[in-house]
Amino acid sequence: MASALASKMGFNSLMRKQARNFNVRICTMESDMEFSCEVKWKGKDLFNLVCRTLGLRETWFFGLQYNIKDSVAWLKMEKKVLDQEVPKEEPITFHFLAKFYPENAEEELVQDITQHLFFLQVKKKILEEEIHCPPEASVLLASYAVHAKYGDYDPDVHKPGFLAEEELLPKRVINLYQMTAEMWEERITACYAEHRGRTRDEAEMEYLKIAQDLDMYGVNYFLIRNKKGTDLLLGVDALGLHIYEPDNRLTPKCSFPWNEIRNISYSDKEFTIKPLDKKTSVFKFNSSRLRVNKLILQLCIGNHDLFMRRRRVDSLEVQQMKAQAREERARKQVERQRLQREKQLREEAERARDEMERRLMQLQDEAHMANEALLRSEQTADLLAEKAQIAEEEAKLLAQKAAEAETEMQRIKVTAMRGQEERRLMEQKMLEAEMLALKMAEESERRAKEAAQLKQDLQEARDSERRAKNKLLEITSKAAYKSPGLPTDSMPKDLNFSRENLSFDFKDTDMKRLSMEIEKEKVEYMEKSKHLQEQLNELKTEIESLKLKERETPLDIIHNQNTEQGTSKHSNFKKLTLQSTKSRVAFFEEL
Repeated sequence: MASALASKMGFNSLMRKQARNFNVRICTMESDMEFSCEVKWKGKDLFNLVCRTLGLRETWFFGLQYNIKDSVAWLKMEKKVLDQEVPKEEPITFHFLAKFYPENAEEELVQDITQHLFFLQVKKKILEEEIHCPPEASVLLASYAVHAKYGDYDPDVHKPGFLAEEELLPKRVINLYQMTAEMWEERITACYAEHRGRTRDEAEMEYLKIAQDLDMYGVNYFLIRNKKGTDLLLGVDALGLHIYEPDNRLTPKCSFPWNEIRNISYSDKEFTIKPLDKKTSVFKFNSSRLRVNKLILQLCIGNHDLFMRRRRVDSLEVQQMKAQAREERARKQVERQRLQREKQLREEAERARDEMERRLMQLQDEAHMANEALLRSEQTADLLAEKAQIAEEEAKLLAQKAAEAETEMQRIKVTAMRGQEERRLMEQKMLEAEMLALKMAEESERRAKEAAQLKQDLQEARDSERRAKNKLLEITSKAAYKSPGLPTDSMPKDLNFSRENLSFDFKDTDMKRLSMEIEKEKVEYMEKSKHLQEQLNELKTEIESLKLKERETPLDIIHNQNTEQGTSKHSNFKKLTLQSTKSRVAFFEEL
């Protein structure tokens, strides 16, 4: 049955070679692409087609990876695609990935598309925990990833909960702390708000600059054994070869830079490395399978070539690419400055408009209040006039009654002569009439005084009405003029701006100033690194009290120990390479 199956597979392979075309699917970090390829195509033909489709010129970092049994392999450039151990079913699936990593992303990555592909791949590896990342660095990296996706932070747009569906932190980090999703979002957003003014490309580059200092960044690990049969890990990266203990992928026990290695070869499962120092003996190790040795050799050759290439003068193609990239960055910088100026002018115009509207509302409120005061004054004046008229009528009526009482008194005096009894009664009545007349006179005098007081109040009310009218006229006349404190030339006409008012000349001085800014950025590099470390320490301090120590992984514990000892990826590499090659080889063999 096995022979029949092998015959069938061989027949399928033969039929594919006899066909004119075959189909492939290319999976990138963003999307998938499908191509129809000719049978005679080599690996480089397919690879170049993918690079042209993506607009990628920095091709030396990338490769086409495919799965084979329980491991992975990279498509060889000089060999036909169908002659390699690629999957048999169509479409054949390849993954377009970064095969080699730069030593310094900011200096080596020229194209924006190259930088973007690295950003996506490194972010995926960190989230899938293929690269160990401490919690404080995870939060800062997440904030740059958010900025790369959403642009500048805007509290009116990016409201609480806008990151609820985003995958931003490794699950290991989330489980390590007693923090809700809202608490994580709050800390990420606080960092995100500080990145205002950066473009997407700048945010992605800041992400890579932080990620490249992580201990497992860019390292490919392989299980090996030395002469004594000790299980070890071989790490291959842009700087050289590193030997790790199986349970510690962060701190290598010894390292060999590429400039100290003269030759690398393998025979079956045995791998041989010859140091540049001829007095130092070669050191050997064994891998699990022959296929693994082939993969190790590919990575060693590629990383060694790039290591030496970085230390030589750039080729003409790379120089042209870097010159174009500098021109493009300069153009984007000038464009960004222009947009910033336009935005500033627009904001100033909006502020002026808001001030005018606020002032207009204030004047309208004052006019409304003056109208109400005038209305109240008019009503008060009418009421006082009415009271004064009533008082005058009452005074006239009382005067008439007093005259009648006087007449009645005279009549009584005349008739009082008729008799003694009548006179006594008349005297009594006269006395009563006199008292009544006196009371009426007093009441008449009081009413007269009250009428005089009401006339005075009426005059004061009319004066108040006249003053209110003058105030209303003064406020109305002020509204006809421009708002005080705003110069005439800063007032927008109908709040519309022509392009002539916002345009400016792009002169050589802009380029000179840009060059000076770039030089200034280089000088401030160390200061920025210090600020970054302070920012990471601050984040660590904020969340340290919520950590669950029992959930720390072995790599977390090792990372904390390295941090306490002041050991970093680069300092440890320098420390190891200070030892002689001979002593490092002897140390490796004795592990």
